[in-house]
Amino acid sequence: MTTSHTPMIDIRDVSKSFILHNQGSALIPVMEGATLAVSPGECVGLVGASGAGKSTLMRLIYGNYLAASGQILIGGLDVASAEPRQILELRRSTLGYVSQFLRVVPRVATLDVVAEPLLAVGTPLEAARDRAATLLAQLNIPERLWSLSPTTFSGGEQQRVNIARGFAYDYPAMLLDEPTASLDAQNRATVLGLIAQAKARGAAIIGIFHDEAAREQVCDRFVDVSAFAPRAAA
Repeated sequence: MTTSHTPMIDIRDVSKSFILHNQGSALIPVMEGATLAVSPGECVGLVGASGAGKSTLMRLIYGNYLAASGQILIGGLDVASAEPRQILELRRSTLGYVSQFLRVVPRVATLDVVAEPLLAVGTPLEAARDRAATLLAQLNIPERLWSLSPTTFSGGEQQRVNIARGFAYDYPAMLLDEPTASLDAQNRATVLGLIAQAKARGAAIIGIFHDEAAREQVCDRFVDVSAFAPRAAA
């Protein structure tokens, strides 16, 4: 593991509430005082019971949810107060997110779906497709499928395409949401190897792993998000 003293991901006293508009605009606090720092080359696993807020915290970091208070610094940019264009640029060049579900434009070939993050940062087409082909082969997606849209694939194949896409570009910071879920032993080992490689090059990673053996293998430490429950609900 290669780490520095300056966190790449720095979450400071973040809180989040949801408004239930269909229930008289009731305000439901779900997180309070969330604080977490991740250095380059470090992988931190989020743990806690179902509903504790693991996915909520990930969505706050990625900018899908807006924090009620606090700071979420990714490479110095505060996602909690950034403009939409700044968040889009952050996602393009700095912060990758491997979710459980593949969301792509229909009819785009699988090879180009995986290559797209590289093309977005100016990588030449041939080099981007070469990297995409390498990852697809590593993750056992048959070459005969590379010219087809992944929207026609099985759930397991789509998950592997999503993983290939997430690891195509060397993001300095990464969020991993159940990256080994439902994978067979061979593909699981490949994904754990990709995570290890990302750490070795200095990526700061936050992950949710229900696969205990996987998280023990790649995580340097764990943070229990139950500690961030609102005090009234704790």
